[in-house]
Amino acid sequence: MTGPHRPFGRIPVTDVAPVVDGGNRPTKSVVGEEFDVTATVFREGHEAVNATVVLTDPAGAEHHLPMVRVNAGLDAWAATVCADRTGRWSFRVEGWSDPYGTWHHDAVIKIGAGVDVELMLEEGARVLERAVAEVSRPAEGAAVLEQAVKALRDNGSAKEDRLSAGVSADVRRELVERPLRDHVSASPGFPWLVERVRALYGAWYEFFPRSEGATFDETTGTWTSGTFATASRRLEAVAGMGFDVVYLTPVHPIGRVNRKGPNNTLHAGELDPGSPYAIGSADGGHDAVHPDLGTFADFDAFVAQARGLGLEVALDLALNCAPDHPWVTEHPEWFTTRADGSVAYAENPPKKYQDIYPLNFDNDPEGIYAEIRRVVLLWIGHGVTIFRVDNPHTKPVVFWERLIADVGAEHPDTIWLAEAFTRPPMMHNLAKAGFQQSYTYYAWRHGRAEIEEYCRELAGPAAAYMRPSFWPTTHDILTPFMQRGGVAAWKMRAALAATLVPTYGIYAGYELVENVARPGAEEQIDNEKYEYKDRRWDERGDATLAPYLRRINEIRRAHPSLHWLRNLRFHRADDDQVLVFSKARRVYDRDDVILVVANLDPVYTRDTWIHLTMPDLGLEWSDSFVAHDLVTGQHWNWGEHAFVRVGPDTEPVHVIHVQPY
Repeated sequence: MTGPHRPFGRIPVTDVAPVVDGGNRPTKSVVGEEFDVTATVFREGHEAVNATVVLTDPAGAEHHLPMVRVNAGLDAWAATVCADRTGRWSFRVEGWSDPYGTWHHDAVIKIGAGVDVELMLEEGARVLERAVAEVSRPAEGAAVLEQAVKALRDNGSAKEDRLSAGVSADVRRELVERPLRDHVSASPGFPWLVERVRALYGAWYEFFPRSEGATFDETTGTWTSGTFATASRRLEAVAGMGFDVVYLTPVHPIGRVNRKGPNNTLHAGELDPGSPYAIGSADGGHDAVHPDLGTFADFDAFVAQARGLGLEVALDLALNCAPDHPWVTEHPEWFTTRADGSVAYAENPPKKYQDIYPLNFDNDPEGIYAEIRRVVLLWIGHGVTIFRVDNPHTKPVVFWERLIADVGAEHPDTIWLAEAFTRPPMMHNLAKAGFQQSYTYYAWRHGRAEIEEYCRELAGPAAAYMRPSFWPTTHDILTPFMQRGGVAAWKMRAALAATLVPTYGIYAGYELVENVARPGAEEQIDNEKYEYKDRRWDERGDATLAPYLRRINEIRRAHPSLHWLRNLRFHRADDDQVLVFSKARRVYDRDDVILVVANLDPVYTRDTWIHLTMPDLGLEWSDSFVAHDLVTGQHWNWGEHAFVRVGPDTEPVHVIHVQPY
C-alpha cells in the first residue's frame, strides 16, 4: 500500500527547483541576487504548453514571470528571478495550455500550405477575442489585439497579410506579457527567504582584541593587555584595506581553573592570559566583558567607531564554559557528570580541552535555550549584527534552527556564520537550519581538480541554502601548503578566496605571512589563542601584504560579478597547475565580466595556453577582447585561446577585467 501523494494537475508540473528538503525549508537568496527557477512542464498531444513562475512577496502581492523552454526534448523550462526586498517570499510554477501558441504553430503551417485558410484565420481571431475579453490588460494592449482581430477577418486583404497581423511582434509581445492561459495547473508554493546582501557578500578581518595594543615590558617580562580602546585604533587600517566586517574572538572573562599556557600547555603561569574560548570566571560569563578589555561602554564606543568606518562587528559565540563559569555552580544540570563525579571536559580526540566544559543540551534544554537567547539579544543590543558561531556542529541542529528563527523574527538583519569543519551532512543541515554562511574545506583544497569539483558543488544546487566563506588560514588552521608556500602562496590563496566566492576572511597577521607552525600541529607556533601578540603594526608600513589585500578588496567592490556565487564558470588550461574561472553579471546595460587565471604552484612560474568558453564571457566564439589585469594594470589582446605566464616571477594570479572591443 502506498502513502498519500499529490496528483498531477491537468498540465503536469514536476521537478521544480531550487527546492530545499521538498519545500520544508526555504530556498535562500539576497536582495538583487538572480537565480534560475526551473521545472518540467508538459502535456499530452501536440497542443502548445507554456509555463509561468509566480513570485509572492512578503506583502502577499503576486508577480508573474514568463518561463522559457530551455530544452524542448526534455520539456525543461526556466526563468531568472530575483527579489527587490528582504523577507519571506514564496514561488510556484504554473503550467498551462497555450491556445494562442497552438494556433500560431498550426496557422503558419496550414496557411502557408493553403490548407483551411479561412478557418485558421477565423480561429485566430476568436483566440485573440478571448484574450481581450478574459485577461485584464491596458487599453493600448487591448487595442493591439483588437486591430489584429480586424485584420484577420479582412477578406479584402491577402491571406499572408492577414496572417502577419495575427502573428506580429506586437501581438506576440502583448501575449507574452499577459497571456491567455487555459487549464492552469500550479505546483505547490515553495518558501523563499530573501536576506540582506551581507548574508552573501563581504570581506571579513579577524583579530583578538586583547592583542591589538598589547605591550610587553622587557624589563619585567610582563604583558599589558590591549583594550577595546587600543583595538579601535586598528579599525582605520582594517577599513582602509577594504574589509566590510571586523570579527572579534570572544571578549568575555577567561577561566582560571585548568587555564592553558603558551602553545596549549597544561600549566599556565600566573600572568598567562589563557584561551578566550575558555569562557567564564568570577568576573562573569557570556554576558560580561573581560575587565582587561574595558567595560560595555568601551565596547559600545568600539562598535560606534567601526560603524563610522563602514565596518560591521561580528562577535564569536562560543558556547564553552570554563570550570569556574558562573553557570557551572548555578546550573550544574547543564553539564555532564561522569561516573567518578567529575564534570566532562571537551574533547575532539586526540585533542583535549581541559579548560572547557561543554553544555549538555539534553539536560534542561529549555533553560539552556532561554539563557543563550538572552545572551544573544544582549549583544545585539550592543550593536553586534553578526555572530561567528564556534563549533555549532557539537550542538543540536534543532537548537540552532529554533534560536536563529526566534532571534531573526525580532532582528531579521542578524547573520550567523557556522564554524563547522565537519562532515558534509552536518554542514549542509546547519545551513538549512538557518545559518547564513559556513566555513568550508577551502583551506585544504589545493589541486585544480579538487578546487573545481568543490566549487561546482558549492555554486551548484547547494547554493540554494548554503553560502560558503573561504578562509586561507584561521587562528586554528595553518596548512602545510601555507607553511611552505611563501609569499606567492599567501597572495594566491587570498586572491582565490576573494574571487571564487562572495564571502572570504583573513586572520590578522596574514599580511605578515605568519607561516611557522607548532610542531605536530596545523596551527601557528606561539598561537594567539594562548598568549598576546604584538605585531608592531606602526613599524610595518606597507612592507606587508596589506597593499595586496587592499587591491583585491578594491577589485571586489568595483565589480558586482564578484558579489555572487552561482555565476561561477570554469575554463580550461593545458597546465594542470593553472586554474581558470570567470564570473559575469549584467549591470544595467552592460556586462561586468571578471576572468581569473591563477598558478596553483607557489614555487615555479608557469607558461601555458588557456582555452576560454567565450559565451560564458558574454562573447561570440570568434570575438577577441582586451584583457586588463586589475592587479598589475597590464593589458593583453585575448581570444578563445590565449598564452599566459603566471607565477612568482610575475604575479601568482591575474584578475582580468574582460573588455570587449
